[in-house]
Amino acid sequence: MGSASREALARSVSALAGLGSKADLATAEDLFAAGRVVADSAQLRSVLSDPSAPAEGKAALVQRVFASLSAPAVELLSVVSGERWSNQDDVLAAIEELGIRSIAASSPRNVDIPGELFAFGGAVTSDAELELALRSKLADPEAKAALAERLLAGKASKQTVAIVRQLVLQPRGRSVRESLRDAARVVAAQYGQTIATVVTATPLPAEQAERLRTSLAATYGDLKLNEVVDPSILGGLRVQIGDDVIDGSVASRLTELRLQLAG
Repeated sequence: MGSASREALARSVSALAGLGSKADLATAEDLFAAGRVVADSAQLRSVLSDPSAPAEGKAALVQRVFASLSAPAVELLSVVSGERWSNQDDVLAAIEELGIRSIAASSPRNVDIPGELFAFGGAVTSDAELELALRSKLADPEAKAALAERLLAGKASKQTVAIVRQLVLQPRGRSVRESLRDAARVVAAQYGQTIATVVTATPLPAEQAERLRTSLAATYGDLKLNEVVDPSILGGLRVQIGDDVIDGSVASRLTELRLQLAG
């Protein structure tokens, strides 16, 4: 996002916080639905992202088009419409993020939404046919969403199911893994956490994972670990937190050694 969009998003998130308990799963569902309507309408996208259009006029348009939605959702959409965005894609991203944050803010804290998103992502990326089925542009979006819901039935919370359904219905050019990672980051941010992706050759024992999380938290603050098993790194581990990468994998050290020998 450009600087204008980042500032607009921050104000929109503040508006969400101001709604308190009024913003919930139903609000998120309404926001997701509205985002898909906006995505399908070039005229709506153009008007809502036009910085020269009067904010009052855009708010009136939102209230007219989305009159059937809940009051909290319409209020948030009105806030979004009144902000200045760098481009149309950022408007869609903001609506989706507000929906995901509404879910995170209203869900019980014992519901591990990031963990469920990561688990689903791992299941999808480990099955090439499933990943193809979910990302195919030729398949009916509702059929893909129904497939994702069947896969998650009994394995994930209703909050996670709602988020995954939205990501499948409106991928916005992202891969399944990328969209799930983005959603987990937003949920973690709503909880005041940062995502640390830890790649190891074999699964980390629970105690070791917790020691690693505690150690990283001393530098980066409250963290949520996303554990990825990749045998190709051979041993050790690789950690990514935002733009920071800590690479202590055996594969990385072997590569460095080969480069030194070649030099």
